[in-house]
Amino acid sequence: MIVDSSALPEQVVADVLASAFDSAGQRCSALRILCLQEDIAERTLTMLKGAFRELTVGRTDRLVIDIGPVITAEAHAGIDGHIAAMRAKGHRVEQLSLPAEAAHGTFVPPTIIELDSIAELEREVFGPVLHVIRYKRATLDELIDAINATGYGLTFGLHTRLEETMAHVTGRIRAGNHYVNRNMIGAVVGVQPFGGRGLSGTGPKAGGPLYLGRLATNVPVGLPDAMGAPDPALVDFIAWLELRREETAAGIARDYGTLSALGLEIELPGPVGERNLFALHPRGTILLMPTSLEGLYQQIAAVLATGNRGQIDGMELPGDFPASVVARFTPASSEPLAGALIEGEPAHILAAVATIVARPGAVLLTQAASRANCVAGPAYRLEWLLEEVTISINTTASGGNASLMTIS
Repeated sequence: MIVDSSALPEQVVADVLASAFDSAGQRCSALRILCLQEDIAERTLTMLKGAFRELTVGRTDRLVIDIGPVITAEAHAGIDGHIAAMRAKGHRVEQLSLPAEAAHGTFVPPTIIELDSIAELEREVFGPVLHVIRYKRATLDELIDAINATGYGLTFGLHTRLEETMAHVTGRIRAGNHYVNRNMIGAVVGVQPFGGRGLSGTGPKAGGPLYLGRLATNVPVGLPDAMGAPDPALVDFIAWLELRREETAAGIARDYGTLSALGLEIELPGPVGERNLFALHPRGTILLMPTSLEGLYQQIAAVLATGNRGQIDGMELPGDFPASVVARFTPASSEPLAGALIEGEPAHILAAVATIVARPGAVLLTQAASRANCVAGPAYRLEWLLEEVTISINTTASGGNASLMTIS
């Protein structure tokens, strides 16, 4: 969660406590790292620690209790070990004392640990432990880059009353669920479809429009058609194909442009004072593994139609390709791969899948097609090349200004 100097501190404190310590921090969506703008960090931390000391630890069959035990003795030992290691490294640690009734069992007292950078946290600590770092306003983009560099992107929180900051940060952070000026736990089915990106996401969002299609052979309801003008690079690619009389490939590329739902933005139903948006973004860099020109053309069209970039394995781009297309395809990239398209016969497909499975990093959504499929028509499902992003905005916290925000 990023908090800037315009945020309402009382609301920040309440939302941080709920996000970090509810369910003893044992939620996949729980807040692990709180990033406070330097200008308001000390004051916010003072308020947060004051409210934090009012939390009670014990058996959760009593309504007066806020924090229960962690799930196992192994989890308890791992969390305690992490806290001890942070203390040994000289980090400031604020921790509640356990009451007598919680002296036995797997209770971990709520803990706040101050760090200098996100890089100091090497793994997720699945329990009631909140890590706090400070940042300068001028280094906001560096902070966003550091968050994205972790590779994990399930939930992200932002507290600000500046509409420009909302649009900028939510447009750059690679997380599946964004929460603005509210807590970041407790996604509601049909209101905040839930699922992550990168290392935190391997499929469609639970409760989202793509979910049912992954469970059925015949998708009952498709996504809307293209939401705007096709990608300029796709237009250039189609023109290049037509100039070379590759009419079949050009027709397939046009079909992909029509089928792509890139740019889709839906406002979902929700309570008064909250705005919930669902959008489809490009997935990132897609690995292309063609064995024929037909396969290469089809894969390029699918990537361009969804706004992605490509990394081609096993073939070279024709030398006279339009510059706009070449700019989107590189032989190698430092950016993690986000999906894969394979074309070839069964033996080649199996070998390619084995290569993909052996790669480190996120699970790649992989699609395969034969050369015959690539000649017959669009062979790849474009929704697998798009990532779902949900933004939930508490509009009351910003005087209603957030209702003007659009997803970038």
